[in-house]
Amino acid sequence: MRCVDDRNEPGTPDTRGPARYLWWLTRSQKGRVAAGGILGTTWMLMLTLQPYLLSRAIDEGLRADRPGRVVGWAAVILACGVVNAWISMLRHRTMTRIRMDATFRTVRVVIRQSVRLGAALPRLVTSGEVVTIGIGDVGQIARTLTFVGPGVGSVVALAAVAWLLLAISPLLATVVLLGVPLMVVLVGPLLGRLRGAESSYRERQGRLAARFEDMVGGLRVLSGLGGKETYAARYRRDSQGLLTDGYRVGAVTSWLQSFGVGLPTLFLAAVTWLAARMAAGGEITVGELVAVYGYVAVLVVPVQFLIESGQDISRGLVAAGRVVRFLGLDPGTTPDGRPAPESPAVLRDPESGLELAPGGLTVLACARPEDSAAVVDRLARFAPSAAEWGGHRLDTVALPAVRERILVADNEAAVFAGTLREVLSGRRRPTDEALLAALDAAAALDVLRGLPDGLDSRIDAEGRNLSGGQRQRLRLARALAAEPDILLAVEPTSAVDAHTEAAMAAGLRAARTGRTTLLTGVSPLLLDRADTVAHLVDGKVVATGRHRDLLRAHPGYRALVTRDDAEPADAEPAGAAADLPATDLPAPRTAEETVR
Repeated sequence: MRCVDDRNEPGTPDTRGPARYLWWLTRSQKGRVAAGGILGTTWMLMLTLQPYLLSRAIDEGLRADRPGRVVGWAAVILACGVVNAWISMLRHRTMTRIRMDATFRTVRVVIRQSVRLGAALPRLVTSGEVVTIGIGDVGQIARTLTFVGPGVGSVVALAAVAWLLLAISPLLATVVLLGVPLMVVLVGPLLGRLRGAESSYRERQGRLAARFEDMVGGLRVLSGLGGKETYAARYRRDSQGLLTDGYRVGAVTSWLQSFGVGLPTLFLAAVTWLAARMAAGGEITVGELVAVYGYVAVLVVPVQFLIESGQDISRGLVAAGRVVRFLGLDPGTTPDGRPAPESPAVLRDPESGLELAPGGLTVLACARPEDSAAVVDRLARFAPSAAEWGGHRLDTVALPAVRERILVADNEAAVFAGTLREVLSGRRRPTDEALLAALDAAAALDVLRGLPDGLDSRIDAEGRNLSGGQRQRLRLARALAAEPDILLAVEPTSAVDAHTEAAMAAGLRAARTGRTTLLTGVSPLLLDRADTVAHLVDGKVVATGRHRDLLRAHPGYRALVTRDDAEPADAEPAGAAADLPATDLPAPRTAEETVR
């Protein structure tokens, strides 16, 4: 019996509710669940068999003064104990595999959904929510499936004990049949409270994990701005709230565990007292008294299992609910649709008015980077829009074709751990020569030369062994090595010095010749290399043209590029400004002049 591996797809989960999701996990491994149920039931029944065998040894051996019978029954008891120990081992191994299968199956569907959501993931759910699912909910869901083994066996064992007691005394059987459900009913309200407390705890835990990740990721920025203490105080306040919720969960859990041990013990005492009175009155034999005590003592185990299973199911429903909500997130895209344009075609964003001419290098200049990033999201189909590609709406084109031919390079893209070659290659597996050419175009050959083993050098997760500027250039080199038909690069030179920026601008121009490229930024070094510059103000393109022409004719653009606060960056081009002689305007700087 194998758990889920690379050769077995996890299947399509039932996301119509938490209970249905747990049932889907159960149905996904029917054979293993059936084996677990049979082994769990057999193990429980073998436990109840021991008191019966002991009563036979007493009544037929000790009371009858027949030592041979005593030895015979003792041998049977020993054999049953050995067999049941072996069955217990098989049961435990089977249940472990069931839990592992549920864990890996849930992990696989969560990862698959994360990949499906892609760039929409951060907008739909916090990172803390995903982390909480991975470190807490997955394990709790797996523990819930324990019920299919010992849990089912406990129900069968309860029925078996009641049947055995019925042969001794109908009164004792009635007490057992009524007493065990009564104990479960007494625990019921606590299970409801546990579910509510657990839900609140998990929600707060997810938010706190997201805040912690944000704080660690922006620690350097927070320190520079002097906001570290403020953020730490906020985190401390939220963590105290989580602690309070944790105490609530712990309080309910402690009561449940107390009931799980205390109620069966009290029940055992009550039934034993009743059976002892019946034995003293001659209604049952001494052997039957021993059997009753053994039956009820054994019954403590299934009752505890049932109470613990109720606790696990309550928590599992909370955890499964979080997983179901995550699996129900929709990125707003569909994989099917019309084919992509066969030849380079115009990519247009009607909301902003931006058009990318096939084969051209366009730079989108805007005072607010978030506005230009929103345009890129629409053109890349990461956000709902009416963007068009080749005269057709972009959201009607098959999503795999869009992802194949339109690539976004931004400064938040993940840098995975691995060799430099693996970090740059992606799924296309370019040659080393192509990787070197991409590094050269991104002005990142010095990064390669600074690493001990060249392309075989190890890169830490998120590029932690590199500087911010090095990571940015490697991200750009990775995008260039992919050779997409359309490249959308967001602020590709924001973390480098002027000399490196000039080299990157020249490299980008050379590497993307004849291919549609959009860059965002306000650096004159990039703007001077562009075929077309589009000036974006309040989400709308207000002017397009060559960099030098826009400097001359549009004061708002000139103020944006030259960082001149005397002129508003969002000013509309004035007629008087358009008539100014060229000698009255500041001359645009070339890349070489900016470097100097």
